[in-house]
Amino acid sequence: MSDLHSGRVVVVGSFNVDHVWALSALPRPGETLAGRYHTGPGGKGFNQATAAARAGAATSFVCALGEDAGGQLARALAAGDGIDLRDLRSDEPTGTAGIYVDADGRNTIVIGPGANAELSPAFVGEHGEALARARVVLTQLETPVESAEAAFALARAAGALTVLNPAPADAVASTALWALADVITPNETEFCAQLQRRADTRLDPDTLAGLADADLHAHCRRLLAQGSVVITLGKSGCFVSHADGVLRGDTQACYRVAAAAVRAVDTTGAGDAFNGALAASLARGGDAAFAEHVAYANRYAGLSTERAGAAAAMPRDAELKARFG
Repeated sequence: MSDLHSGRVVVVGSFNVDHVWALSALPRPGETLAGRYHTGPGGKGFNQATAAARAGAATSFVCALGEDAGGQLARALAAGDGIDLRDLRSDEPTGTAGIYVDADGRNTIVIGPGANAELSPAFVGEHGEALARARVVLTQLETPVESAEAAFALARAAGALTVLNPAPADAVASTALWALADVITPNETEFCAQLQRRADTRLDPDTLAGLADADLHAHCRRLLAQGSVVITLGKSGCFVSHADGVLRGDTQACYRVAAAAVRAVDTTGAGDAFNGALAASLARGGDAAFAEHVAYANRYAGLSTERAGAAAAMPRDAELKARFG
């Protein structure tokens, strides 16, 4: 990897304005509950870009924003965190999300794509020079799949590592995108949904963490034969599975990493915290074993759950070191 690539992350993805209600229990169908409301920045792409930047990586964010208050918020926040913002300016409203968070920190989320749906492969291609300078390119599935494919194709051509967070769980990733992914990072729900879609195999997300390592490793190989799979399992930490001969500096083809000991109050952006921190650690980490990068991302995600919000909850690298040493 040339010096040009050293430490740089490019995130291609979504920005949303989050509307969040905190309440004692998640509402059931037909039920009306009272809750405490707040609003703030979110969207998987922006959350991950914020995490990557605060974790210490030079970060570019390729996205689509409306010409409205939400778009102005995104531009101001990106500037405040030193994120190199590459935004398509859309006539659609900036994306939004409605989020309920219960007393245990669990959440349910509904997304209105808005401008996010306008992010095009052509616009991604206009920023090929940023992708060519990246060490890690990270994307998700809240923007068009074709744009993610374009980003990964340019990243692969330049020798960057491609990381796909296949979220949300109901999103459909193309065969071409899977083939371009070096690493995928689903949570248990996303893993089971994608495995059923791609390999016609049904698993229960609630029991996934309890499977034997050998069985879980075999399922990972069915989902992404050529690459590495990192399943985030909440309180159960995460499970890592590598393809044969591509151990990324590890000594084992599969293993578990325990969750950090934290006092969670809001898990809304924890998966995004993990992804952004993993990308930053991989970009900055030289020849460290993959397990070390996963452990860093695990601690980072854990610390993010001790704060309310999504992008706003992302800690800085110095805070992580002060908390965990």
